[in-house]
Amino acid sequence: MSRLVVAIDAPVPEEAERVVDELYDFDVIFKIGLESLLGYAGRILRYCEERDVRYCVDAKLHDIPRTVGAASRQLVAPAMRMLTVHALGGVEMMRAAIDGVRERADALGVRAPHVFAVTLLTSIAHDSIVDLGLSGSPAQNVMRLASLARDAGCSGVVCSPREVREIKGAFGDDLLTLVPGVRPAGSPSRDQQRIGTPGEAAVAGADYIVVGRPILDAPDRRAATEAILGEIAPYDR
Repeated sequence: MSRLVVAIDAPVPEEAERVVDELYDFDVIFKIGLESLLGYAGRILRYCEERDVRYCVDAKLHDIPRTVGAASRQLVAPAMRMLTVHALGGVEMMRAAIDGVRERADALGVRAPHVFAVTLLTSIAHDSIVDLGLSGSPAQNVMRLASLARDAGCSGVVCSPREVREIKGAFGDDLLTLVPGVRPAGSPSRDQQRIGTPGEAAVAGADYIVVGRPILDAPDRRAATEAILGEIAPYDR
């Protein structure tokens, strides 16, 4: 079972569906982010369910606990494997998300999706930390938020490749890591700051490795996916 997560956000649903079709037989997890959720959520979620592919709803929920709990319940479906919330929402908010997905999954008779807490976005570097009024380095803030996520009962955290090793060293199997900001060597970083290659993320111990544009923008998406899978394969557990 692949631990590669492919971000499939596209301007139109037809393109997102095409990515699912092209990569279907690799058994990757498809990540549905805000562009898709705000543009055509019903259609792409139904499509993933009909195709019976594993998918992550990258909603990055961040609101009062009651609202996040209610929203989490609405998103649960049989093929959904992951949901993201913001750790900065606090322990009670994260617990509300966990309770919401478990209650809905029980009602549907399906497995509850993992709730992953976003620590710091990969676009945030040291200067941004200062602007936000936070103290310490990005890594220190990630670890503090990871501790809150563990206390809340989250399955794991979303972090950059640079923090994976420290998180796994501190929390071991208590916290899974879902790792964006992953780009093959030579790929442009765009607006991401804390990045790494697929091999670097894998050797650090990443449980799930997220890749978007290096696959979506590739002239041959299947070849790009195969190359990334080949890079992380030596570190599969």
